[in-house]
Amino acid sequence: MNIKILGAFAAVALLAACATPPTAATSGSGATVATAGVVPGSQEDLVKNVGDRVFYAFNKSQLSSAAHATLDKQAAWLKQYMQNNVQVAGNCDDRGTEEYNIALGQRRANAARDYLVAKGVAGSRITTISYGKDRPTAMGDNEQAWAQNRNAITSVR
Repeated sequence: MNIKILGAFAAVALLAACATPPTAATSGSGATVATAGVVPGSQEDLVKNVGDRVFYAFNKSQLSSAAHATLDKQAAWLKQYMQNNVQVAGNCDDRGTEEYNIALGQRRANAARDYLVAKGVAGSRITTISYGKDRPTAMGDNEQAWAQNRNAITSVR
């Protein structure tokens, strides 16, 4: 009888030694899990490695040379990650009426979208929306805050 119990313990010990325990690099199912860094093609990748926003002058929707540089990088990134669709959201500072800022935000989003399309990104992959002055990225009633809020932000969808 003791031999049977000892044999059962030995079998369990052998099976336990052969099993791969979950680690930081695997989940319990054995699937690989990212442990650090940015996932290529993700929103975080766009933000950290490319830039997700362009800025505009007061009451303008024309793209600056700095905006062109950012949008050039976005276009190259979108060509690399063909599976990604994006939304471009136009935003304004808190001056002006709601109606004016919604229209200006839409012109800003469209300007960024049109530039990306001109650089070879399929228009069907890009949607636009205007938030006007409803989604500020910087709080405050000063030129520094207003300049940060006059933007178009690209988000992975």
